[in-house]
Amino acid sequence: MALVLTGIFVFLLANVFPVVGLEAGGIRTATTLLGTAIQLMHQDMLPVAMLVLFTGVLLPGIELLALLYLLLPLTLGHAPRGFPRAMRLIRLLHPWGMVEVFMLGVLVSLVKLAHLAQVHPGIGLWSFFALIVLLATSASRFDAAMLWERYETCRTIR
Repeated sequence: MALVLTGIFVFLLANVFPVVGLEAGGIRTATTLLGTAIQLMHQDMLPVAMLVLFTGVLLPGIELLALLYLLLPLTLGHAPRGFPRAMRLIRLLHPWGMVEVFMLGVLVSLVKLAHLAQVHPGIGLWSFFALIVLLATSASRFDAAMLWERYETCRTIR
């Protein structure tokens, strides 16, 4: 539960603050991940924009919220409605939330841009690093059998 709550907090930071700032010729620009997707859309790169939006923002966010939906009631001793559907959703979404692949792409791009402009890592970038660690730790601690057992226990008590 603590990992999921921390993950949601870091996820919000990662999506509110700029990921990276670039300065070239006295002009400084900075954008969030959502802003990047919007800019890609305006530059007629809709497939890339959708990929960034889904794998970097929507899917990790939905996965974290689904985990919260399951864990919060179970922690309080209640069986959440739609538990089987939420479990299937988490199993379905997890492989597609590719925050770490996005981060690798950002790092490669920053190395390539370093000779053209000054690169200023933003709070969003550091938050994405933390999010990668939190999501990996959460995935390694995710025990579906234990959750099903807890769900059955909470369901029979009520």
